[in-house]
Amino acid sequence: MKIGPISLKSPTVLAPMAGVTDKPFRLLCKEMGAGYAVSEMTTSDPRLWKTKKSQWRMDHAGEPDPIGVQIAGADPAVLAEAARYNVDHGAQIIDINMGCPAKKVCHAWCGSALLQDEALVARILNAVVAAVDVPVTLKIRTGWNANNKNGVRIAVLAEAAGVAMLAVHGRTREMMYTGVAEYTTVAEIKSRVSIPVVVNGDIDSPQKARRIMLETGADAVMIGRAAQGRPWLFREINHYLATGESLPEPSAVEIGEILAGHLRRLYAFYGEDTGVRFARKHLGWYAKGHTDNIAFREVFNRAGSADEQLRLANDYFSDLAARQV
Repeated sequence: MKIGPISLKSPTVLAPMAGVTDKPFRLLCKEMGAGYAVSEMTTSDPRLWKTKKSQWRMDHAGEPDPIGVQIAGADPAVLAEAARYNVDHGAQIIDINMGCPAKKVCHAWCGSALLQDEALVARILNAVVAAVDVPVTLKIRTGWNANNKNGVRIAVLAEAAGVAMLAVHGRTREMMYTGVAEYTTVAEIKSRVSIPVVVNGDIDSPQKARRIMLETGADAVMIGRAAQGRPWLFREINHYLATGESLPEPSAVEIGEILAGHLRRLYAFYGEDTGVRFARKHLGWYAKGHTDNIAFREVFNRAGSADEQLRLANDYFSDLAARQV
């Protein structure tokens, strides 16, 4: 698949997730086979660009190409300036967020709230595309609610504005992350536009990835929550799409090694104190479903240093490996 002139190495994309898809996680997922990984949502408000949080989100030094930065906002001129700023700081693709369902985002008339105003959507897309010389992509939901599914009309507007790729989450904003994603709307969108379409929502296995790609005609799949604690899902999907064969699940030893590498990246990127704090949620995802994971998470969450977290993680997954023998 290509986004403008940029060719992706695989048809699997890491979804932008606030508080999750930071630089350490993007690096790991790209190593595990993700052909593209979009940054956490960054604000278009220039007053906030110098905060520590924004600086972390805008840090792409040493990250493998292509570098995609997601921006959010409601003012076309402000979003255009945010796009220029991020391109000047390394972005090779600009993604516009019109899919986030969070209340605080929608109350600011950002994210999926914008789907209610198609005229404003068109102005934003035209302004951002005109502002930069890199591909501009768009992330949307199927609509605002069940009675207002306008994803097809938004897709047509996006193509007319020069958007290079469209990612569609198969839920309305009203659904948030509940219920079951539907892909009929995605298939209709794909039939109406010639730009690449990436399908997102509830894709959690290689088999489902292939089935949904066939059902919708989508050019790639975007993986979000299913990759939390399972970054190897990208290589599993890539292998299955290429061969029709399933890779074996990683052993406890390999999971422990992947986790340790992830933790070290967190400490190096954020510093020990913040890295230790952020490590807790990731550990919970890695341990989910494994023996005694609740008790282990309770102990891990009390650990106050990087060394202690690494030791506890190593001990836990080494014990799991011993039980598997």
